[in-house]
Amino acid sequence: MSASKKRPAISDQRVFVPEETLPLATFAEITDVRVEHPRWIEKEAKRRQAPRRLTRHGKLVLLAIDHPARGVTAIRGNALAMGDRYQYLARTRRVLDDPDLDGVVATADLLEELLILSHLERKRTGHGFLDGRVLVGSMNRGGLAGTAFEMDDAFTGIGAERLAELRCQGGKMMYRLEPQEPASGRTIGACAEALNDLRREGLAAFLEPLGVARGAGGGYEPAKDAPTLVRQCGIAAGLGDSSSHLWLKLPYGDGFERVCRATTLPILLLGGPARESPAATLKDFASGLEAGANVRGAIIGRNLLFPGDADPLPMCRALTALVHRDVGLDGALRVLEE
Repeated sequence: MSASKKRPAISDQRVFVPEETLPLATFAEITDVRVEHPRWIEKEAKRRQAPRRLTRHGKLVLLAIDHPARGVTAIRGNALAMGDRYQYLARTRRVLDDPDLDGVVATADLLEELLILSHLERKRTGHGFLDGRVLVGSMNRGGLAGTAFEMDDAFTGIGAERLAELRCQGGKMMYRLEPQEPASGRTIGACAEALNDLRREGLAAFLEPLGVARGAGGGYEPAKDAPTLVRQCGIAAGLGDSSSHLWLKLPYGDGFERVCRATTLPILLLGGPARESPAATLKDFASGLEAGANVRGAIIGRNLLFPGDADPLPMCRALTALVHRDVGLDGALRVLEE
C-alpha cells in the first residue's frame, strides 16, 4: 500500500466536537426536566415507536453505556474519561446518528437521560431519535470495581418491571465465576431469578457469563480461553426456567469456533477493554462473526465511543456495516476511512 493510500491514524481523523452534537444548553436542560418535568421520561417512553422485532435479519448491534455505574471511568491514560457525563452523552447521541446501530444497553439514569433528550428533540423536530431503537436495561451493577464486594454483584440497577414500564426490549446482566469466591454463587442465583423475571414480562435477556481469576494486582481478570468459555456457555444456558429469550455476551478469543459449538443460543461479541487501534477492534469482531452461525452481532462500549479524540461515528458505521451488511474486515476498514 502506497503512502498516499495508507489508512489514516486516529490523530488524522476528524476531532469530535461535542457541542456540535449536544449543545451545552440542551445538556443543562436535562437537569431542568428532572426537576420540573420528571414525567416526561414516561411520556417519551410511551410515545416513542418501539421496534417491531428485537432484531433485523436476526442480527443486532448494541452500544453499552453502563460502565460508570460500576465505577469504571478510565479510557487508556484518562482516568475519568467516562466520568464526564457531557462527553459521554454527546458521544452516545453522535453514534445514534447511525441508523444501523440497533440500540443501547444502559443503566436507568442513562436510559432516562436519553429519553429526556429524545423528548426534547421530538418537541423541536417532531421526531425522537429513540424511535425504532432497542432499549436494554443494565440490571446488576453492585459489584463495584476495586471493592472487597466486587464479586457479590448485586442487582442494584433497573428491574424487569420498570423495563416493561418504559417499554424497553430487554435486560442485561452478568456473573463472574471465581471458584473460590462464594459471592460468585450468589450472583449466579440472582441472575437465574432475573432471567425468570424478564421472561414473565416478555422481555429478552442478555447474559454475560465470565470465568475470572485473581490478577497480580488484586483485581479479577476474565478468562477468554476456549475451554473456560465452553463451560460458561453450559452453565449460563441452564439458568432459570427457560432459555427461550436468552442471548449470551461473550469475549472473542482463540478457538472461538469451539465456543460457538457449545450452545445453540445466539451470541453477541463483547468489545472488551479499550484498544489502541479501531482496526484491531474491527479485526476481532470480523473473526468472531465468522466463527459460528449463532454469532449474531456485537455489544460494544468504550472502543466505540472513545476512539481517541476522533469522531466516534465512523467507527460505529464500520462496525454496523460489518454486522448488518456483511462487508468483511476490508469493507469495514474502508467505511472507517470514509
